[in-house]
Amino acid sequence: MSTSPPESPIAPEPAGTPAQSHAGKFDLPGHAASVVRREDIRAQVERAGAAKLLLVRAPAGFGKTTVLRQIHEQLQDAGVATAWITLDAADNDMPRFLDCLAEAVGRLQLADGGRPERDADAVALLEREGSPFALFLDEFEALQSPAVHALLREIVDRLPRGGQLVIGSRSLPDLGLGRLRVRGQLLEIGVDALRFSPAETRDFLRMRGVAELPADVLATLQDRTEGWVAALLLAAIALDRDEEPAQLVRRLSGTGGALAEYLAEDVLRRQPPEVRDFLLRTSILRRLAPSLCGALLPGVDCARMLEGLHASSLFLLPIDSEEAEPHYRFHSLFAAFLRAQLAREFPGEVRRLHLAASAWYASAGRPVPAIDHAIEAGEYPHAMVLLERHAQDFLEQGRMRLLARWFAAIPRDVLRRHPPMQAMEIWAVLLTQGPAEGAAQLAASGIAASADPTIAAHVNALQPVLQAMQDRYDEAHAIGRAGMARLPTVVAFADTVLTNCMAHVTAVLGELHEARRLLDSARSAQYGSVFNRMYAESTAGMLDFERGLLRQALARFRLAVDAGPRTGAYSHTGGNAWAGVLYASAMYEADELEAVESLLHVYLPLARDVGMPDHMIESYAMRSRLLFRRGDVDGASRVLTELETLGHLRKLARVVASARLERASMLMRQGNAFGARDELERADDPAVWERVARQRLPAHELFDLGIVRLRWEVQFGDAAAAARGIAAQLPAVHAQSRMRRGRKLRVLLAMAQWRCGSFDAARATLAEVLVETSREGSLRLVLDEGPGVAGPLQAVLQSLRLSPTAVDPVLLEHVQRLLAAFGADAAPAGGNAPQAAPAGSWQGEPLTQKEMRVLKLLAEGYSNAAMAEKLFVAESTVRTHLRSINTKLASQNRTQAVSIARRHGLLG
Repeated sequence: MSTSPPESPIAPEPAGTPAQSHAGKFDLPGHAASVVRREDIRAQVERAGAAKLLLVRAPAGFGKTTVLRQIHEQLQDAGVATAWITLDAADNDMPRFLDCLAEAVGRLQLADGGRPERDADAVALLEREGSPFALFLDEFEALQSPAVHALLREIVDRLPRGGQLVIGSRSLPDLGLGRLRVRGQLLEIGVDALRFSPAETRDFLRMRGVAELPADVLATLQDRTEGWVAALLLAAIALDRDEEPAQLVRRLSGTGGALAEYLAEDVLRRQPPEVRDFLLRTSILRRLAPSLCGALLPGVDCARMLEGLHASSLFLLPIDSEEAEPHYRFHSLFAAFLRAQLAREFPGEVRRLHLAASAWYASAGRPVPAIDHAIEAGEYPHAMVLLERHAQDFLEQGRMRLLARWFAAIPRDVLRRHPPMQAMEIWAVLLTQGPAEGAAQLAASGIAASADPTIAAHVNALQPVLQAMQDRYDEAHAIGRAGMARLPTVVAFADTVLTNCMAHVTAVLGELHEARRLLDSARSAQYGSVFNRMYAESTAGMLDFERGLLRQALARFRLAVDAGPRTGAYSHTGGNAWAGVLYASAMYEADELEAVESLLHVYLPLARDVGMPDHMIESYAMRSRLLFRRGDVDGASRVLTELETLGHLRKLARVVASARLERASMLMRQGNAFGARDELERADDPAVWERVARQRLPAHELFDLGIVRLRWEVQFGDAAAAARGIAAQLPAVHAQSRMRRGRKLRVLLAMAQWRCGSFDAARATLAEVLVETSREGSLRLVLDEGPGVAGPLQAVLQSLRLSPTAVDPVLLEHVQRLLAAFGADAAPAGGNAPQAAPAGSWQGEPLTQKEMRVLKLLAEGYSNAAMAEKLFVAESTVRTHLRSINTKLASQNRTQAVSIARRHGLLG
């Protein structure tokens, strides 16, 4: 039978480590008591060894969890490592879900030392080849978050051989089932497979201690219940107490929920009054403990009552707990019935019971369930009292989603009576839904002109933060300077946020000395605020990154991402979009691409939801480049189209122009000069790029219209003119201490010099850059320029090998690693620039006529889908040709294949 938790919006308070805060969440629910062995399902599982996803799907009461337990036992007996997560509504919060995922991965023993050091690493570990494993996710219907669904789709797609996801769900999960079904990677176990057969019904009743029924009575029961396990369980309880089982079975009518309700009512009616009363009044609780139940039912021996109910198997399931007293929960089907019955019989009691639970949790120092129960009671004034007591702490901890959920549940007229809480709500909305929603909320609240010192302090910080998040740095600077003159206020949190905001704004505007002074001030005033510590370290890391100090920037971003103590499901590891995208960017520069993919799974959806332009541009650009690198040109294009669309919808011209600019860069990587030039023209929004030129925006340090145009000239146009333009820019860039940008320009200069035939100058220019990047482990700054930089690279390597003096081993390894990334596509070093070989000079395995056609279309920038349409073949056929082309040319990706083909004259 199903052992899903009650369907209640009340979520337990996160506290302690995952094992403590989610007692029972990672353990198999229910008992290992006698159950009907589902041999048919066992056989299906045995035959589905190649399946990546095992889906057990049916409505409530069909025994999904029990079947999952049996599959779990079957796989464990076969030597498969297993881990279990029972999901709930709170897992829609990405940080919480990642925290739980990391705990489960630790139990799978996929990493040395158990649990991954960072929650985001759990995704990468699930993709690693190794011993077989199965991750079980029960109650999957609780997950509604598109971001969590997208993450799980990625996980399923990239599971290694022997890795499986086993899901129990009432609804159809959005995990790309059609694609998995076509590939033979999905095993579906639905209602028909879960229904008990007549023989299984007989065995089930016997195991429940029901006397054997006559064949006709058993057949009637099977017909009325249609093998529905929950109905059979309720029938078994009723039959055990009824002297006339044949009459009881004949009285049953209807199917589905109506039958279950009839049986539940029959079971409830037979309970002694004190037991019936206990069941109804405790049904509002997600977890039942003697002391908590006692708060709802004073004078009742709740410990004895719970023990008795558990012993009678009356839908009460034990929960493992670190606490001294035992904890239980109701079977979900029974709990739902009990709550509905309570509302019908004692409507006035529901409010009192929730308030009693709220008071108990408040006295126990557990504000989260205390506030949840107050809201469930509809006692919004009391909820506001609790929020006024604790909201500031949650704000400083960065628990914005939790605050946003509560404020959304409280009526507007109640909130308006608590103006300080409206300010708290605006922070929560701003940092979870983005600046447009935050600005609308501030305008609607009417608190902007409040004379209340607390409200004024929050507004003083909110206004410049809103401007900065909407890409209005000049306005943010003016408003923020006026706000700084009003410090200190009565709210230290708001003052520190304002100081951090102004450090960020002044850094963008090029006032670096002032930015560092403000950061020092913010750090000295953090007073334990997790949110402000994240903000300060992120901004300091941005300054380090701009100066080319990659290692120091990585350390700061890591501190920002991991800001604060690990607090179970609400760990900031894996859930901080502000710091997380910056951390992913630094990891990208270090060429840690697997880690970047894992980070983007987490942070891109969060960055998209909050809508900060730099974070959106950087996360989408990285995702597009990673997809292109894997050969998924269509996917890379879709990512950029989504970014451009978001820019239009949110009226962010810089985002629109950046999406077009990244598309131009992608076309250049494909060798499509004309397409890239057209896209550059579309990206040329003078108002955008004029502002970018005078500000120091993180997304554009290496990526703006000027740099991409220089790249186009170096690759397709007038390389000499490009070299002159770069040389003219460098003094000003270095004077501004923009070392990272200076290095990028010098890489382009080396490529331009090489193309012009100034080979010694190209080698010397690039060598200077590599000395600097080798100290920091900076790689993508060079690698993203593609095969065109391979010639100067090999020239540097050759000079190092021929050097009469000792060579820095770090530099030598750095150059070798860069060249290794280009593989067979590295251009030869020496006194001549690489030239296209005469037609027909290819000495390797010849390409077929169809492969040549695909290769030419590839060189013209066609995507897989476009090639398939043009050639009148399936997209899978195109992929087959591409694999063959890469094998014959010894290339590692599409770009290399085109470059090698051009060099050997295959493209004419």
